[in-house]
Amino acid sequence: MKKLLGTIVLLLWFSAPACWSQKPDDIRLKYNHPGLVVDLGVGLWGNPVPVDWDGDGDNDLLVTGRDKPSRGMYYFENLGNGVFARGFRIADGLRNLTVSWIDGKMVLCTPGVMYRNFRKDLFNKPEKIRYKQEFFAGRTNQWKLADYDGDGVYDLLIGASDWREYGWDDAYNEKGEWTHGPLHGYVYWVKNLGTNEKPRYGHAQHILAGGKPVDVYGKPSPNLVDWDGDGDLDLLCGEFLDRITLFENTGTRTHPVYAAGRFLRVDGRILHLELEMPEVVVYDWDSDGDPDIVVGMEDGRVLWIENRGRDERGEVVLAPPRYFRQQAWWVMCGALSTPCAVDWDGDGDEDIIAGNTAGFLEFFENLGGGATPRWAGPVRLKAGNKVFRIMAGKNLSIQGPAEAKWGYTVPYVADWNMDGLPDILLNDIIGKILWLPNTGTREHPRLDTARPVRVAWPGTPPKPAWNWWNPAPGELVVQWRTRPVVLDLNHDGLNDLVIIDHEGYLSYFERTRKEEGLVLLPGQRIFLDEKGNPLRLNDRRAGKSGRRKIDLVDWDGDGDLDLLVNTVNTAWYRNVGEKGKFVFRYVGNLSGAILGGHSTCPTTVDWNSDGIPDLLIGAEDGFFYYLPRHSWEEMQKPVKIKQ
Repeated sequence: MKKLLGTIVLLLWFSAPACWSQKPDDIRLKYNHPGLVVDLGVGLWGNPVPVDWDGDGDNDLLVTGRDKPSRGMYYFENLGNGVFARGFRIADGLRNLTVSWIDGKMVLCTPGVMYRNFRKDLFNKPEKIRYKQEFFAGRTNQWKLADYDGDGVYDLLIGASDWREYGWDDAYNEKGEWTHGPLHGYVYWVKNLGTNEKPRYGHAQHILAGGKPVDVYGKPSPNLVDWDGDGDLDLLCGEFLDRITLFENTGTRTHPVYAAGRFLRVDGRILHLELEMPEVVVYDWDSDGDPDIVVGMEDGRVLWIENRGRDERGEVVLAPPRYFRQQAWWVMCGALSTPCAVDWDGDGDEDIIAGNTAGFLEFFENLGGGATPRWAGPVRLKAGNKVFRIMAGKNLSIQGPAEAKWGYTVPYVADWNMDGLPDILLNDIIGKILWLPNTGTREHPRLDTARPVRVAWPGTPPKPAWNWWNPAPGELVVQWRTRPVVLDLNHDGLNDLVIIDHEGYLSYFERTRKEEGLVLLPGQRIFLDEKGNPLRLNDRRAGKSGRRKIDLVDWDGDGDLDLLVNTVNTAWYRNVGEKGKFVFRYVGNLSGAILGGHSTCPTTVDWNSDGIPDLLIGAEDGFFYYLPRHSWEEMQKPVKIKQ
């Protein structure tokens, strides 16, 4: 009866509108560290507009992030010392936003719409572009204004992606060869047959290069610019992956003829950007008279590639990419951040180790401050003296080679080899569970190279049915992008493993000690729903499988372990089983905040040291969201429900 009453009280508490109803901005974790400088960035899918916004003679940045919950356009003021002020939201974050320069004036466009006086009106006075699109455009549809043929009248330049041949998911044969087609990224010219004041658009034409339609690997981000200084306009394009392509105009200003594309180079090597999905904008950032490149990255950061002039052969010399820097404000870790709270450096407070889409592991040191920690900037962890990074490459993401540079690292920190030092276990885009042993000291961790977690399988290791590749003997391969949880579940003094298995069931892998040392036994589906069925957290296949981030914690203070699962914030599954049993009842989301369109990642912290777990959520936008709780005594007080 007492347990039932407790459940009723807790359900009432969670249903109260006042509980955890803050806006995302109110619960986003701050650095609380004046003077700290970090990479400039917004949320997911950064899209930059370089402009002297405040009219003080130097270039500022407007940067759009397009995904929940930090969607918006942010203004970063250039402070003149190589550092920008923190961003302030000035407008909504529109998709496929581009910038054009018409007689030196900034004009923004989205598909079919122009914002002629954005500086004054923001997005409040849209003007329809009177052209009906005649060709297919997928997720990328970038409209710009440009005088393509040098007649003084501004035409339309449109970059469009086409994923129809690619198909997106689950198309490898048994040799690991992608059997669908590539991504396509085409660029079209639509001639203005009228005037700048009264445009009248003709039919779209493919821009040709080397006699064939311009076709980059998705997401063209087209820029018409006199790249080589010969008086005509060349074409510079990005792509969905990580390269930038130059199509040189070998014709004239009024009759452009484009050569086949060639990738830009830095120091003699093809430039590969660090991340995928770049938004490429050509702009004279340093005001020295030649075109530079400003790039918004998938994780919301923005970088600058400086044009250093031309060499003796007349080729443009580019500096290595440099990320812009800003005064630290919100704690950020790439995109789809996956935090795990732990005292990593042995100083008595909880730090954060987190993964992200790019496949890194990042350490955020807690510098003190109790319930309001002050944070150091992110440090990428090394393993074996090399920055650790997981990438899928051409065939290890089930969603195809377009995800070659993604890693989706999901770490959990615990002492796996029982030597008293915190190690890291992780899952990722591949689904093979890895262990990074800590060979340092308690105060100075040092990670060795990654190795697979091994299970004493009685036969061939299981794998997801859609994997074209097979695990090596003893390897643990499960559904992708899920979190492993390490804890001593059976209280025998050895850390065990809980994770979603190859078929989507929450499974317990027990640890035992034998003559040969610690042994991990095959998984058991001991976690049940209220009907007594094994708890299956994902029954979908291929690219829609996995993705579940979990934590096991005594959330309601009744002495047993509950289950937290990612949703648009975090769902609570209460453990209603008898002692030692795991029967989970779905209660609902722990917050009303919408923190993701796809996924989040929950973990618990106790920064205020009251012995009660609080919630920390990593979101798609790369930020962390902190939801502290009241004491258990306050939770048990009657809750007034608004009718």
